[in-house]
Order: sequence, then C-alpha cells, then structure tokens
Amino acid sequence: MKGWLAALSALLFFLPTATRAAEDSNGAARELARKTVLFAGRGEAVTAAWRNASSLGSPEFARVRAAFETALKEAGGRLSDSAAAAEAHLTVSEDRTQYLLVEEVRKGEERQVWIAGWNRAGAPPLTAPAIRLDKKLVWEQEEPILDVAFPARGMLVLSPSKVALVGTGQGPAEVTLPARTWPRDPRGRLRLAGAAFQAFLPGLVCSGAVEPAVSMDCRASEEPWVLESGSRTLLLASFAAARNYFDGRVTSQSGQRKTLPPFYSAASVEEQGRTLWLVAMVDGRTQIFDAALDPVATLSAAWGSDIAGSDERCGASVPVLATRPGDASAGDAVQAFSVADRAAAPLTAAVEFSGPVVALWSSTGSAAVAIVRNPVTGRYEAYSITISCS
Repeated sequence: MKGWLAALSALLFFLPTATRAAEDSNGAARELARKTVLFAGRGEAVTAAWRNASSLGSPEFARVRAAFETALKEAGGRLSDSAAAAEAHLTVSEDRTQYLLVEEVRKGEERQVWIAGWNRAGAPPLTAPAIRLDKKLVWEQEEPILDVAFPARGMLVLSPSKVALVGTGQGPAEVTLPARTWPRDPRGRLRLAGAAFQAFLPGLVCSGAVEPAVSMDCRASEEPWVLESGSRTLLLASFAAARNYFDGRVTSQSGQRKTLPPFYSAASVEEQGRTLWLVAMVDGRTQIFDAALDPVATLSAAWGSDIAGSDERCGASVPVLATRPGDASAGDAVQAFSVADRAAAPLTAAVEFSGPVVALWSSTGSAAVAIVRNPVTGRYEAYSITISCS
C-alpha cells in the first residue's frame, strides 16, 4: 500500500490499547480540527478527504465529519475543494475498545499524523469478518467451455459449437452455433435476463431462451459485448474478433464513449463513494479508470489477465477476484482482494487449480465462474466460485 493508507495501516497495527479516548466522537473531531488549524495556519485553506474503515453506519460517520468541519471553521480554518495550504486525509477506524479518528495532514514537505479515539460504549468486542473463497466443479467436457450461466432451472454451457442446457434432470438440450473459423483461443460470454439469454462470441451475437424449450437465433455482428461487474455496473466493450481480447472501444453505463488501450477483462469497485473500473491490460498492467472511463492510476498489485467483480459485501469490503500473474501451465489460482488508495489487499486465501484459468466471469448464480483447462485429462472444467462472510 502507498501513501497515507500505508501510514494508517502501520499506525493502527502498532497503536497501544491504552490510547486516550475522548468523551465522544465530537470531542475527538474537535481535537484534531484544532491541531489541523494550528498546523496549516489560521485563515489558511485545508482540503479534507474522508474514508470510513469502521463499523460505524453512514449517519454516525456523517456526524463525525460534520463535527470536524464545524470545529475547523470555529478554530479559524476554512475548507476548500481545490488548492489549499494543507491537505488532510482522515479515516475512521476502530479497535476492540475504541473508535479511532486518524488524520494525516501535509503542508509542503511537512507531515503530521494524529490519532484521537472515543470509547465503543456498550459495544461487543470487535471481530473482523472471516472471508472465505470456495470453488465447486459444476461441469466438465472435452470441448472448450467458454462460459456457463445459471437460469432458474439447470445450467447453460457455452462452447464454440453450441449452447447446451444441462442439469435439468431431462438430459441436455442443445442448440448449434453457426459453423465458423474461430481464433486460436476463442472467448465467449453468456448473459441472462430471466428465461432469455444472450451469447457473445467473436464476430457473432446470439439471442435465445430456455423456456418453454431451448431456442436461439444468431447473426454475424461486431456489436459490443456487455461486461457486467456483479449486478451493479456494466460496460460495453468491442471485442477484437481475430484475437482474444477487447480492442479498447468502450461505452460507460452513462453512455460515455472512450477508447482505452486493448484489454482482457474489467471489474468495478467502489471507493469513497465513487465507482472505479479496474481494467486488465494486454501489456500486463491493471489500470484504474473513473466512472467516466478517464485514467486515474495504475494498480500497484500484480494480477493475471482475468479479473471479475462481485455483489458480495463483507463488512466494508466489496471483493474483486483476480487470477495469478505469470505462467499458469503448472497451476493457477483465484484470490479475492479489496482495493483502496490504488493498492490491493488480499481478503482471502487463494483457491488453487491444477491448470490455467482460461476465463473468469462475474456471475449471477455465484460470485464468479472460472473455466480451467486440466493439464492431466485435457478436459475443460467449469467452477462456481462463492464468497462466504462469517
């Protein structure tokens, strides 16, 4: 982790349990506001960025922020959204006995870090949520599996030659795809909408339904694929039909069109109330873009080319799943991460696979679906990946 978030993590790790506590959150906020004005200078402008890393709800967090801002003005300071004499980063955190307000403030080359706490009156001992990643083999076959999806009954399996509905107890029902010459490593995506589905393949789009019987119509098309990150956000992305990646032409959920460098996959996260897109580039980097798809930074973590967002929330964390970087011929893995301040922190142990993960898609039937090529049997295996919080 970088910058002020790294400083915060180190401070909280070494913080003694005997840290003096204020009477309440207002007292803690006033204490740091007065220090901020003394440091920045009376009458000088201060920018303030906030983050809630505690179990406090939004109303309580808002009260802490309002108390700080009021006290800062009363002490002779003023807040600014643009250039200012001092830049403050404030985080509400907690330990087993206290809530903690941690501030790092900078003025030029000078830097100060302060901590003020208040008692967790009547609160039970804090226990961090235990987050676990689990995998379940749901299908395997000789032909490559491109994606699987989970309608109300059974499971749809997308292959280069067909879409099959399996697991209904009545035997598989299949519809054949038009014969085509696929690229060396074909990719495909299934998208469900009730009993209807869409199948996206290189240069081909199909629309179908699973009720009353499996049916499908396909047409040659270069229209963009719909990439979903859980059920919260989506992205339209044009696929390079002769390759195995997206060519960079994208459209945001609000209709903004941009051209990014070519990429393999994308997932969204929420940070301090704003949506960010994490995009696994063809050059091996994971780039961060804002909701308008303007570049923000490069993620400090090294991830593989497949990432997926989820709807799961464990405490304050909304996990992002990512594969392992590097050569996966001897085995691959998927791990859940949280993302903050341009850095990724592991949330779970890695789920190991015997061969390379050739696709990782966000799923409505689980957190994600991973497609693996087994190097021993040569068969393709589809796994449902779930996230458990306890």
